[in-house]
Amino acid sequence: MADHQVNSTRRGFLTASAGAVAATALAAPPAIAQSNVTWQMQTHWPTGNWYYEEVFVKFCNRITEATNGELTIKPVPNDGLVRTGEVLDGVRRGLLESAFIYPAYWIGRIPVAGHLNGFIGTWDKHEEMAAFMYEMGALDIIREAYAEQGVYQAGPVSYAGLTLYSNRPLRTTADFAGWKVRSTGPAALVFSKMGATPVSIPGAELYQGLQTGVVDGAHWGSTSTGWGMNLQEVNKYIVRPDLLGHLNGEVLVSLERWNSIGTDLQATFNEIVRATSADASAHFLYRDMLYTKEFIEEMNGELSQLDEEALMNLHKYSLEVVDEYSEKDPKYCGRVGEMLHEFQKLRGIV
Repeated sequence: MADHQVNSTRRGFLTASAGAVAATALAAPPAIAQSNVTWQMQTHWPTGNWYYEEVFVKFCNRITEATNGELTIKPVPNDGLVRTGEVLDGVRRGLLESAFIYPAYWIGRIPVAGHLNGFIGTWDKHEEMAAFMYEMGALDIIREAYAEQGVYQAGPVSYAGLTLYSNRPLRTTADFAGWKVRSTGPAALVFSKMGATPVSIPGAELYQGLQTGVVDGAHWGSTSTGWGMNLQEVNKYIVRPDLLGHLNGEVLVSLERWNSIGTDLQATFNEIVRATSADASAHFLYRDMLYTKEFIEEMNGELSQLDEEALMNLHKYSLEVVDEYSEKDPKYCGRVGEMLHEFQKLRGIV
């Protein structure tokens, strides 16, 4: 289906949904009317990055506008109310009502968050990711795990692909040997199996780490999100293809706060999360293409193409990591992992 058809369908869906919400609100008895609500929503993105305003702030405003201020979302930058690594607890304890954040931060606590984040090689297109999460029902299981932590999982938001920046070319499996990469989450485990050496570096120290050789490469979302961290200035190569079509962020809400608003607001909120993911994926992808062109033509950077054997090994090791997660967490990862294997078969990849 053409992009304009998809966008038209989405607009029609949201318009129809908004109409249904409005009709429900008009038909509701006065007894269930509620006063306007304001939530603070913190992200891990710092101000100054182009996507802080273009994606995060617009998402917050979109909810406020769609609900006519009945649910107002106030954007908060990284570490604004609590430290980024403490956001999950902050939301659970009510120190902030919601977050636009990254699942890899709490994989140790909620292992199935790794599935929300995305495993290398498991989907190429946004609609594939959405089919797995919404149509196959993976998100329902993930929501169960988050609910145990007192948090409502509103859904994934695509950050587009998982792009590797590197100071040395990566073409074969052998090229990964000894490659020091700033990496987190399931991807770090896959790189270890490829022979690389994952290193944990805070985002604020990443530029210097690449500059001084503490690491030889890094991934920070897609080409354009990495560009927002100036990775193009301290790397010679962008590795192709992206290792995952859509690396996901997430939107969290305190379960207590979520249950305190009406079902009409909940429906609008969820619809905007899902629509924002589709819109953001296109937003990031377009900038990925522009920045890649600039990297080659204006910065004398190079693209490094992984060969078929390397790509096959990355996918194989990624599914091994999926199975390791399933063994450690059969209650949630086991169920989603089994679903993911079935999804790969449906995609024609075994």
